[in-house]
Amino acid sequence: MSEGAALHALHVLHEWAPAAHWRAIDFVADLHLAAEHPRTLCAFGEYLQGTQADHVVLLGDVFEVWVGDDGRELAFEHSLLTLLAAAARARRLFFMPGNRDFLVGASLLAELGITALPDPCCLHAAGRRWLLAHGDAQCLGDEPYQRYRTQVRSPAWQQAFLARPLAERIALARAMREESMRVQRERSAAKPGMESVVDLDAAACRALLAACGAREMIHGHTHRPAVHDLGEGLRRHVLSDWDLDDAKAPRAELLRLLPDGNLHRLTPQAACVAAASGAGTSAGAAAGTGTA
Repeated sequence: MSEGAALHALHVLHEWAPAAHWRAIDFVADLHLAAEHPRTLCAFGEYLQGTQADHVVLLGDVFEVWVGDDGRELAFEHSLLTLLAAAARARRLFFMPGNRDFLVGASLLAELGITALPDPCCLHAAGRRWLLAHGDAQCLGDEPYQRYRTQVRSPAWQQAFLARPLAERIALARAMREESMRVQRERSAAKPGMESVVDLDAAACRALLAACGAREMIHGHTHRPAVHDLGEGLRRHVLSDWDLDDAKAPRAELLRLLPDGNLHRLTPQAACVAAASGAGTSAGAAAGTGTA
């Protein structure tokens, strides 16, 4: 086991459970919502209003960017927060930070009626434990990103960043995103056919699963939906990103956990019409399987 993977084994994971007599838990990640993505926002709003699940777990990168809670009154941000607050009144809504929206504050989530989840955490449901994570912290092969992540997650960096004027933070976030995209393009050009986003480290995932006492992990971040065999009966389920504004490859999927312990991969439309009892396609059959 690598040093980085060994560190993951030291986690004392937050544990939580759904409400009694729950019907279905939906897992969604990587919506990257922004004013420039109106079709994706519309689909998400329709999904939140119509999903048959009584629990919705957002596993990071709901927002394309979030530079501080003082931006909540900006037109797009205000409309999205209003949408989330309405959803939280209709069902239990959970939020885990991703690499784009880790500056969403706990007090803002509480005001909206949304339960904050740490990354990673352990869900007790359907008679077993499930490891939940955004996924970026386990991409140990991307050492420059892990250094960046350590920096921006530090209280000192966040305090200094949030002290800047809002307009300056928005400009800095845009510049950081452009730099990230440049690095991904260069990585793809240097190794044609290779994915621009480094995948999760298998040993780190196995260590976290052991810490959780779980056999299955659910995460996002990589935008590559699949089911990966980690060996010894361990698996990780990768969520799809949402981008219905991409004319060439529109996509949007979620995973639904039912009380019988089965995971189903659904489109947002199917999630709104499928009864919360065994409907849909099993996650493994829908996404295919892989090794990691």
